[in-house]
Amino acid sequence: MIVYGSTLSPYVRKVTAFAAEKGLEIEVQPAGMGRGSPEFHAASPFGKMPGFRDGDFAISDSTAIVTYLEAKYPDPNLIPLAPEARARAIWFEEFADTLIMASGAKIFGNRFVVPRVLKREADLATADAAERDELPRWLDYLESVIPQSGFLVEDRLTIADIAVASPWANLSYVGCPVDCDRYPRTVDWLNAILARPSFAATIEADRAMVAAMGGPVSAAAPA
Repeated sequence: MIVYGSTLSPYVRKVTAFAAEKGLEIEVQPAGMGRGSPEFHAASPFGKMPGFRDGDFAISDSTAIVTYLEAKYPDPNLIPLAPEARARAIWFEEFADTLIMASGAKIFGNRFVVPRVLKREADLATADAAERDELPRWLDYLESVIPQSGFLVEDRLTIADIAVASPWANLSYVGCPVDCDRYPRTVDWLNAILARPSFAATIEADRAMVAAMGGPVSAAAPA
């Protein structure tokens, strides 16, 4: 199986972590940001990461990919079967993919992708505003709903934990950590999820890549 993209993308990271938790081996082939093989563009006709191929089957979008993997490799179960738990898990995935990612893209995009990868002038004011005005709303919510078990749904690891944790790794690369005094439960949960082997190896490599490309840009550190 092949995932096309970069693990710097939280969506790609979600897929690779999901697969790793199932014990599946997936090859990551670089793609996205205007590059990629014909196979990538066949899998992802609009050039969005991640693309995916398993033999003759190709698809794009992280939610579609993890849904396929869950159906084909149901053990261990990472998308709950019980109706309420499944709905809750999918809600958390949507919360991550739309709300957290919308804010995170403004921050990670303007502090790293735009200036370091695309070599364009970044909108640092937008990044700062997103960190100041948007992230606290998502963190306040998480702090209020994380159970004592340390897992978002069914007191065990599910797609909910994988999807919600993934974007926060990127934010930590660009000087946007979660405040442990204000959000202690969220920090403990996040540290535990991102320390799992399914996340840890790619996070270490991606952090090194960000540093090697010059690190984040801020008002005090122009590109």
